[in-house]
Amino acid sequence: MPSKEQPPTMDAVYTKPGYLFRRMQQIAVAIFVEECKDFDITPVQYAALVAIRSHPGIDATRLSAVIAFDRSTLGSVIERLQAKDYIERKPASDDKRVKLLYLTRAGAKLLQDIMPAVDRAQSRMLQPLKAADRKMLMALLSQLVDRNNEASRVPLRAEEALEHLGRAG
Repeated sequence: MPSKEQPPTMDAVYTKPGYLFRRMQQIAVAIFVEECKDFDITPVQYAALVAIRSHPGIDATRLSAVIAFDRSTLGSVIERLQAKDYIERKPASDDKRVKLLYLTRAGAKLLQDIMPAVDRAQSRMLQPLKAADRKMLMALLSQLVDRNNEASRVPLRAEEALEHLGRAG
């Protein structure tokens, strides 16, 4: 009588890289939100603010490429940041349909004030690991993200997106 294959156990899920990456993303967001709760800001909003500060006058399409975030969802992120008076949108001089993004004073102050909380969140995410393991994990994650960039629904395209501003970064 032929042997029947055993149905998979939860180890078939728990031991896979995709599951572990998803769980770590959930944990990372939870830690960020907890550490930054006094600022009422999400990790994506933070990334958008940093990018707008670094590249004043960036438009939403290029911002999407710089932070590797879905353009259609980014619209609501921008609306929330504008409602909180952290950014302002101004029409481009050559095409009034294009809105350029600028950090407000309140947005600049928020970024200054939030940095200790962001740093605590980043440290907490890696805290369970030994220092050498943290360094190795970061190197391996950077390598994986870089080498798999094209597989993303929204690949990081910072250099291409920033050419119009005359600077990358």
